Amino acid sequence: MAQWGAIFSIIVALGGAALLASVHKIDEGHIGVYYRGGALLTTTSGPGFHLMLPFITTYKSVQTTLQTDEVKNVPCGTSGGVMIYFDRIEVVNYLIPSAVYDIVRNFTADYDKALIFNKVHHELNQFCSVHSLQEVYIGLFDQIDENLKLTLQEDLTSMAPGLIIQVFHWI
Repeated sequence: MAQWGAIFSIIVALGGAALLASVHKIDEGHIGVYYRGGALLTTTSGPGFHLMLPFITTYKSVQTTLQTDEVKNVPCGTSGGVMIYFDRIEVVNYLIPSAVYDIVRNFTADYDKALIFNKVHHELNQFCSVHSLQEVYIGLFDQIDENLKLTLQEDLTSMAPGLIIQVFHWI
């Protein structure tokens, strides 16, 4: 009889562990995306408590509200060969909830690394390479942020529809 009690206790403990591993919470302003065996599932979920297959399915929470990405120490080579650095660039952006699955499928849950950080470096280098030091620092300085915001948003509209750049500015 004591063996049945021990077996029952083990079963209850394993069931409790499985239940705890299957319950997860998605915060307000986020969308949950799910992976099974490393493969992205088509299922997404909104804020609240949800269940998933324990130990097999994993999830990541993707922010859909305004977020600020800081791109630091961006090198910029001018047409004259002078290398200058922009200490900090802030890109305020948000993700439309209905676009989360497609963006995660194409760029992973860390989409902002490829679509924001790397693109800011690239676009700023493109801009600086065709302008002189005088143009970058004095003549066109007040237009750089708006031009880069428009260029970045145009690229994102074609590559990742649903990712919106709200503000782009130097700090």
